[in-house]
Amino acid sequence: MRVLICCVLLAHFLNSVSVRAAESAELIIHHANVHTGDKQVPRCTAVAISNGKILSVGNFDELKKYVGKETRLVDAQTKWILPGFIDAHAHPQPIYPEFSRWYVIDAGPDNCATLEDLIAAIKRKAKLVPRGQWILGRGYQETKLGRHPTKMDLDLGTTDHPVLITHSSGHLAVCNSAALKSAGISAKSRDPSGGAFDRDKNGEPTGLLKESAVGLVRRANPAGDKPPEDEVIAAYRTCFKQFLAKGITSVHVAGISPDSVQLMQAAHKKGAPIRLMFMLRENYLDEAIRLKKSMANDELNFRFGSIKLFHGNSLSGQTCWLSKPYAHRPDYFGIPPARSQESLNKLILRIHQTGLQACVHANGDREISMLLDAYEYVLKEVPRQNHRHRIEHCSVVTQKILDRIKDLELVVAPHSYVYEHGDKMENYGEARWDWMHANRKMIDQGTVVAGNSDYPVSSAIPMLRIHDLVNRTSIEGKVYGPKQKCTVEQSIQAFTFGGAYAEFMESKKGTIAPGMLADMVVLDADPMNTPANKLKDIQVLQTFVGGKQVYPEIQ
Repeated sequence: MRVLICCVLLAHFLNSVSVRAAESAELIIHHANVHTGDKQVPRCTAVAISNGKILSVGNFDELKKYVGKETRLVDAQTKWILPGFIDAHAHPQPIYPEFSRWYVIDAGPDNCATLEDLIAAIKRKAKLVPRGQWILGRGYQETKLGRHPTKMDLDLGTTDHPVLITHSSGHLAVCNSAALKSAGISAKSRDPSGGAFDRDKNGEPTGLLKESAVGLVRRANPAGDKPPEDEVIAAYRTCFKQFLAKGITSVHVAGISPDSVQLMQAAHKKGAPIRLMFMLRENYLDEAIRLKKSMANDELNFRFGSIKLFHGNSLSGQTCWLSKPYAHRPDYFGIPPARSQESLNKLILRIHQTGLQACVHANGDREISMLLDAYEYVLKEVPRQNHRHRIEHCSVVTQKILDRIKDLELVVAPHSYVYEHGDKMENYGEARWDWMHANRKMIDQGTVVAGNSDYPVSSAIPMLRIHDLVNRTSIEGKVYGPKQKCTVEQSIQAFTFGGAYAEFMESKKGTIAPGMLADMVVLDADPMNTPANKLKDIQVLQTFVGGKQVYPEIQ
């Protein structure tokens, strides 16, 4: 006991020496309007930074004592500063130059507003790549195009290349005849478990693929048909720099392989210093355990310890499993999950027993209820405080579901994409809209909500996502579920503290307070005093990670 006391006293002494040595700030930002997110000091006008962390907050007179010979003083000119935004569920994509053969066609409405636009884009891409190489695209929206494309539409673009264009949800895709042939799909093919091939009246596949059917076709793309590693790293770097430009300082990468982890880490180290929390896919559970044990070397930049798995389907793709039918099809309840309750229980129990965090994709109320049964079973079998198991999306709920979420102390990462995808909610029926993406109800009951974009399902632009949480209004101007409108403060907290809490890092980031990481964003307007319908127009002027300005880059 005497040795332990001596060690503790020594630790306190060394810590006090460290604090005194760090009392000369490297950077002091003053003449600012800072929303700290910290209840103790919610507002201040100056921030002192040292060794990548917040040294102190207050006004400039209070912080003058930290000015040393090497201290850099920055006048913020009354601009507004918030904690850096945390996107708690995203799928970063390598972004290749459009003239590259590896470029993935952007089939979203900004680039392909009509089917003719999509066909023209495929024709342009076909000129760039060798015959037989796959042409990939992503982001089409049938509600904007007027309908889902078919294999016949894509055949007009090319018949010399297999073509696969993914829906904005990521859970549907459409392919051309060459891709179907390459995958061996015909009228005789059976629907896979957890998925379906859309068919015409004669039973022939139309080219529209749902859920697991997408994977059957995607796997026909030869493994060797991939870009060189240095190009992939550069393309990830482009993606991360775009995130930083929007004020995102941390990202929870949902559903990833160890190989992709290495590529993203390389992109980070080559000039895109965004902090990354990796949710490895369920088939890499053993690797996740190993990586968690070794993460202490650089846990501030690269965090492990979470497993992403699917139990359910898509909200915007309209395949999620519901307890009552879709409004437009009284005989349709969505596509049931491929996994049984027993197998779900066993998998989550294994994740739980290893000390990892389960992050489970579930959208329909029927899927979510099964997941809650699994969490309830696991926590009864092996009680664990502060587990912070998560539900990713949790789109269609009931009061009973919300009560169970609170009782189980789960963290939820719901969608906030009404702006882009409100029209996908139409087929669920108006009676459901106030029970979809229930951010407000969950926040009000005390559940921690982690703000996210689910990029590329919706844009990784936190101010647009915050706008969405506050307004619940589609790009066409229609409000979906007004009872779920959040306050500006609640919305910002979801994209700062909420994301930090969801990765066990609320003691290190998510607020601007002494000892916290100096991750901050500078805005051109005050979100708290901006008209609700103008929140999306607020621009990011600067982004700081660890007290270093990373956007705009300093030459």
